[in-house]
Amino acid sequence: MSSLYPTSAAELAEAMAAGQSITLGGRFTKEKMAGPVAASDVTISTARLNRVLQYDPRDLTISVEAGIPFAELIRVTAADGLMVPLDPSFFELATVGGVVAANVSGPRRRLYGAARDLVIGMKFATLEGKLVQSGGMVVKNVAGLDMAKLMIGSFGTLVAIAVVNFKLVPIPPCSRSFLLRCPSLAAAMAARDSILQGVLQPAAIDLLNPQAAARLKREGYLLAVQAGGSPAVIERYARELAGAEALAGREEEEFWRGVREFTPAFLAEFPAGAVVRVSTKISQLAAVMEALEVPAVARAGSGVLYVYFSEWQAAGALRGWKAVIEFAPPEHKGELDLWPSPGSDFEIMERVKRMFDPQHLLNRGRLYGRI
Repeated sequence: MSSLYPTSAAELAEAMAAGQSITLGGRFTKEKMAGPVAASDVTISTARLNRVLQYDPRDLTISVEAGIPFAELIRVTAADGLMVPLDPSFFELATVGGVVAANVSGPRRRLYGAARDLVIGMKFATLEGKLVQSGGMVVKNVAGLDMAKLMIGSFGTLVAIAVVNFKLVPIPPCSRSFLLRCPSLAAAMAARDSILQGVLQPAAIDLLNPQAAARLKREGYLLAVQAGGSPAVIERYARELAGAEALAGREEEEFWRGVREFTPAFLAEFPAGAVVRVSTKISQLAAVMEALEVPAVARAGSGVLYVYFSEWQAAGALRGWKAVIEFAPPEHKGELDLWPSPGSDFEIMERVKRMFDPQHLLNRGRLYGRI
């Protein structure tokens, strides 16, 4: 199998049009994620498409090639007090295209949204060798069908993303995080509910069960709240969360890095392990977490829960919930039902796949083994 490393969007389009089966990626940091890709004729990497194409801090927009590391995007914008607040895992190595194609986000999704909320435009290469522009560099662009949204979360099964345009968000002038160590799950849920019913709007509200907290050298059920804003806003958080451990500066950054990189660290320690994502109502989060005896990290303000199994065979245990096996050893993915309940819109997804890839050449099986 040959490997191609295009250095421009035009070269990427040319490589896509060769009529061969393709394995597509950037730096392939998330090979354990989603489905097993069938053997192909050629591998195409976008890692050498790594330039900043257009950046105007005053307009709060930036356009970058898909192969630029996400960490580099953050460093460029941070110099002007701006950010793309997606918090993806594999932060230092993951490419922008990979983050968008896998629809990866982190703790701050509650306040800032996911990739669909931050991507304002995209250029992608089709299997016909065409370059298609969707959206633009305007934050509010309502002209025509925004096909870029279709590519987010498609795991490279439809097209090859060449360029992504983001809207930017100002970095808050002050940041502080508050850790509430709770003696029970019920106490953690009560604290979470009190925050959600209040007037303050934290960037992140994450809950770690005792097994997960222990991996970050903490104890008990740990409710982690990240707040940003003016000094007066931070002072109000401190008053309302009296008794919580307050983190700032490097200590705060290190804690959230541990949360953000929880999955890579776990899989590095347990190569035969698996990670399951459970999506549920906020009111049902406690019922799922209560049944677990393994590490779990929840986006407690949105009802998304990540469950960690040291052995991949146990990943199918969460039946009865809306669960997807997000990470598993590639050699064993074929033995697992990665996406048990795809939903009523799956037929439409298959039709879209046939429209963009009628010969089924691109990243075959990457979308959780179903597409």
